[in-house]
Amino acid sequence: MTERNQPGAPLAFHHPGHGENASTGVAICHGFTGSPLSILPWAEYLARQGFAVSVPLLPGHGTNWRDLATTTWQDWYRTFESSYLDLEAKTDACFVAGLSMGGAVALRAASRHPVPGVVLVNPGLSFYDRRVRYIGALKYVMRTTTPIEEEAPTAAVTEDGDYSKTPLASVHELKKLFGQATRALPHVKAPALVFKSAVDGVIPPSSLKAITKHMDREQLKVVPLPRSGHVATLDVDAPTIFEESARFLRQHAKDRVASETS
Repeated sequence: MTERNQPGAPLAFHHPGHGENASTGVAICHGFTGSPLSILPWAEYLARQGFAVSVPLLPGHGTNWRDLATTTWQDWYRTFESSYLDLEAKTDACFVAGLSMGGAVALRAASRHPVPGVVLVNPGLSFYDRRVRYIGALKYVMRTTTPIEEEAPTAAVTEDGDYSKTPLASVHELKKLFGQATRALPHVKAPALVFKSAVDGVIPPSSLKAITKHMDREQLKVVPLPRSGHVATLDVDAPTIFEESARFLRQHAKDRVASETS
């Protein structure tokens, strides 16, 4: 089932699940200035496999950059957490997942709730631009900046709204979120599956380094995506993400049930 949170906004996605995977849920979070459209093929694939899936539209997203400027990282996180909790109440095992900034949101949720696993695609915890360290002051000097774009993006294009500008106040909120998620990493005890593009012009390698440094490596699997850019869920390696994540969900859902019945 899909729904529009407001007229013209990109679709949120909800599927109740069916068949043998219906009792396994996954809440998926989209990225900064993106929308559920960036992960919709992934969500639809998992839904076809029978999983219960929820992809909320985060506040300030799916409309325009002016709306984004009025929201905080707590608004984004609470919306996703509410979606996760709603799905968790209806399933026996509920995972969290995310793309880019959505990875940071999912990691924070995994540090606060007993999820059976985490799936991340090019998760964001850091920035290429070193000027972000001064963002708390810069946002009072500059209201907006130009969006970060890859030089030669290969992913399909989505219509996520008017984000031709990026509010520096929102970049400051993103920095705060990344800090919260990084500090939460040692508290993530669930198995994690991370997909990482070989060339990512948006998220630097330091984000993955933080994950491998602070999380249990025995519970962490990193899958390289050699032919895709940042929005890999819409790129050439998308089938790898879809198939590997479905396999991960099935395996660790079984592990959760086994541990609860033993």
